[in-house]
Amino acid sequence: MKKRESQKNQKIDSIHLKDSSEFEEMRLNKYLSNAGIASRRKADEIIQSGKVKVNGVVVKEMGHKVKPNDKVIYQGKLVKPERYVYILLNKPKNCITTVEDEKERRTVLDYIAGATQYRVFPVGRLDRNTTGVLLITNDGELTFKLTHPSHEIEKVYMATLDKPLNIQDFEKILAGLTLEDGPVFVNELAFPDEKDKKVVGISLHEGRNHIVKRIFKHLNYEVVKLDRALFAGLTKKNLSRGKWRYLEDKEVIRLKHLSNKRSKKTT
Repeated sequence: MKKRESQKNQKIDSIHLKDSSEFEEMRLNKYLSNAGIASRRKADEIIQSGKVKVNGVVVKEMGHKVKPNDKVIYQGKLVKPERYVYILLNKPKNCITTVEDEKERRTVLDYIAGATQYRVFPVGRLDRNTTGVLLITNDGELTFKLTHPSHEIEKVYMATLDKPLNIQDFEKILAGLTLEDGPVFVNELAFPDEKDKKVVGISLHEGRNHIVKRIFKHLNYEVVKLDRALFAGLTKKNLSRGKWRYLEDKEVIRLKHLSNKRSKKTT
């Protein structure tokens, strides 16, 4: 009877903290930020306002260190560990790369419905009608590293143009172009089929919006079809359009190694 009453009195919903299963100590503001409650700056304000309890005691010190077995309560909810989830989607056409859409158009998350109980987000963006490799995860730190320009993550696209790409423009792209927001350089440029100069494979580290379409538009070509074949070493091999799969452990390790390697290179 006492046990039942105790359970009844402990109706505390759970807010999940990412990547806390391996930490030893963590500053309280970072702990709250990682849980998705607020940015670290906003978390500082929340802590100072006395809205956070650690082990039943109100804590107003931003530098307070949270230990693995501590119980952190915010607005009656227990902040507890959450596992990271990594999902690879072969994005189809006519869907939005966002969590939700005010116009109620189909989003990439609709294609992975039921894949996870956690809140996940697409890593970067693909245009509505751009298809191909898209990573979806709740790992915020990895997302930042894979999308920040300084980390120079490789992407490979297959672009179908409205007309054949001539050799002069091919060489111009390889040499580098200057767009309205600055210079742009590609790693590689190739025709998968030498008989079809309308289809061009392009590899680059750039992450600026619509960068592939803008490269070709600069030379008076229109991209009528765009497919991302590779992102950070991930491909859509054996994955049909609109289908998804979980990343294997070795793929996650490779992603983290890649992003960490780039981070060290830029410091």
